[in-house]
Amino acid sequence: MTVTDHEIPIAVRDSGTDGQPVLLLHGLGGTLDAWAQLDLGGCRTVAMDLRGHGLSGDGPWEWDRGLDDVEAVVRSLGLGNPAVVGHSLGGMLAVQWALRHPECPAVVDLDGLRSAESDPQNYPGMDPATRDQELASLKASFDAQAMAMDQPLPPEMRALFPQRALVERDGRTYGRPAARLLEEVRYTPEFRDTVRLLRRVVCPALVVIPTHDPPGTPGGELMEAFRRGIRRDLAGLPAHVQVRELEASHGMLAERPRALSDLIGGFLRQAG
Repeated sequence: MTVTDHEIPIAVRDSGTDGQPVLLLHGLGGTLDAWAQLDLGGCRTVAMDLRGHGLSGDGPWEWDRGLDDVEAVVRSLGLGNPAVVGHSLGGMLAVQWALRHPECPAVVDLDGLRSAESDPQNYPGMDPATRDQELASLKASFDAQAMAMDQPLPPEMRALFPQRALVERDGRTYGRPAARLLEEVRYTPEFRDTVRLLRRVVCPALVVIPTHDPPGTPGGELMEAFRRGIRRDLAGLPAHVQVRELEASHGMLAERPRALSDLIGGFLRQAG
């Protein structure tokens, strides 16, 4: 269905079942189909396409506006006070939802702590010259990916995108989100580092971090240092914030859906 009583239309998929309402927020460049293999039996799951993604409307990326989109879905579907589960960009939104709604029953953040293209101090233990060189290479790769989103997709590339992330204009096929949205998200402080916000969350929270390099990045020493920085900065969190490591990459939803279903389902039951 589509929520239309809002600034932009928001596409959603509602399981329609009874049980605890759980809102599912996908990552940057994804769609609500990212959650197709997640099984939270006993819950009413509602997945949504974020603004500028999938079948939802376009609009400038501002974090408060993204949260307002979530509010519109909660209000329109009568979800009350849902738990919120997010992956990557969606995990960052989930953390900010918990700050806006301290009464939230629980939030889950699946590898939505900071961009791989982060501040140099977030890669401890690396030779500074090597670190800076690899960060420059990563930036160039992300720059090229963003620019490509404004170009028509060749046929061989279309299969790499979810069907609902494709749009036809003037007889050509493009992918969503557009380059402008990617650039609007990419350099915001929240996207570069959400760990500082996580420390302010007061509701039960589960953070899942991967142990493998993310697809599409050079990996190697830079990503090893990135994970060291994440582990360093997650140390000493309050007891109501649980941290779990998963043998997977950033693409954990596709790689380990059963393990995540069990982990998230158990956490939500424990949180009540």
